[in-house]
Amino acid sequence: MGRPWADHDSWELVSEASEVAGRDVARLLLDADADELKDTRNAQLTTFVSSLMVLDAVERLGVEPSFCAGHSLGEYTALTATGALGFDDGVRLVCERADAMHEAGTSNPGTMSAILGLDDELVEVACRRADSDVWVANFNAPGQIVIAGSPDGVSKAIEIAKELGAKKAMPLPVSGAFHTPFMAPARDRLRQAIAAANPRDTDVPVISNVDAAAHDRGDEWASLLSAQLSSPVRWRQCLVGLSELGVTSFAELGPGGVLTGMAKRTIDGARTISIATPDDLDKFIEWVNNSSPTSPAQLEGEHLFAVERLVVSPAAGVFSPRTDLAPGAGIEIGTVIGTVGDAEVRSAFAGILQAFIAVDGERITPRQPIAWLRTA
Repeated sequence: MGRPWADHDSWELVSEASEVAGRDVARLLLDADADELKDTRNAQLTTFVSSLMVLDAVERLGVEPSFCAGHSLGEYTALTATGALGFDDGVRLVCERADAMHEAGTSNPGTMSAILGLDDELVEVACRRADSDVWVANFNAPGQIVIAGSPDGVSKAIEIAKELGAKKAMPLPVSGAFHTPFMAPARDRLRQAIAAANPRDTDVPVISNVDAAAHDRGDEWASLLSAQLSSPVRWRQCLVGLSELGVTSFAELGPGGVLTGMAKRTIDGARTISIATPDDLDKFIEWVNNSSPTSPAQLEGEHLFAVERLVVSPAAGVFSPRTDLAPGAGIEIGTVIGTVGDAEVRSAFAGILQAFIAVDGERITPRQPIAWLRTA
C-alpha cells in the first residue's frame, strides 16, 4: 500500500515514523506480505502512517474538513488530523495500542467474522443464542455487521445467523477478537499511554466510535479511546450522526475504499470519494470544486472547505512565475500562473492571488506549493 507514494513528497512521513517507532516502516509498506501484515502490530502502524501520508497530500491542496471520524484505528488518524494528537505522539500511541492488543489477543485467542445481509438486532440475537464468548464488534453499515470472540463462539453465532437469514459470513484476517471484552487487559496499559500523549482541544470535532457523538475536548479522549478497545465500533451510528449535523460529503483518506462503500450504504444521497494514491488527488480537487454549498446558510453551517487554497507544482524543475500576475489578481480555474521547467502550473481553483510561495528560479519538487489563493 505504500508503493504509489514512494516518490511523493509526503513519503517523508515514513522516515519520521520509522525514527519514532524504532522500526523500518518503509519495508513494511513496500515489501511486507499478507501474513506479516496480519500481525496487528504491523497492520496498525502501516495503516496509520499510510493514512497520514494521504492526509499530508490533501492538506497541501488547502482543503479542510468540518468534522473528522475514523473507524477503530482510524480514530487515532482522525485525532492526529485535527491536531488533538501530534504526529510523534500518534505514532507512539498507535504502537502502544497495537502491542497491548497483540498481548491481549495472545492471552485470549479470538477471531472476527463479517455477517452480511442480516439486521443488527438479529445479529445480536445470534450472539446471545450462541451462549458463548461472542459479541458484536462493529456496526458498519445496514446489513454489514462484524462479530468477534472465541473461535467456537463465532462459529456457533455464524450458524445461528444463517438460520435467521444472513446471506453470508466472511472470516476476517485479524489476529484477535478486537472491540470485545477479550481486549480488556489492554485497557490499563493504553490509559497510561493516552495520558502521556495528553490529547489537546480542537477546533474540528471528532466523532467517537464509542458514543457516535462529536467531541472537541482533549480531556474526553482518555476514557473514549480506552473504552473503544473493548466496545463495539458504532460506525453506522457515526455516519448517521454526521448526516444529522449537516454533513453531505464524505472523503475517505487512506489505503482502500471500504469506508466509502459503508457511507453510500448508510446515508442516502451521500457524496463520497476515496483518496488512496497520488493519482486520486486530481479527482479529489474536481470533487471539491463540484461540492460547494449553494446557499450562504449552508456555507455557514458546514464550512466544509477552507477559504484558502494552495496551487501546487505538477512536476519537478525550476519555477518561473508569470510576471504580469501580482497579489490581488483574479485567478480562474485553469489559469497558468507560471512554469516549472517545461510544465505549465495551472490553478485548480478560482480565487484571489495572495502571494507566490515559490520564488523565481527556485528548484521545485512535484506537488510543492507554488502560490496561495483566497476564494472570491
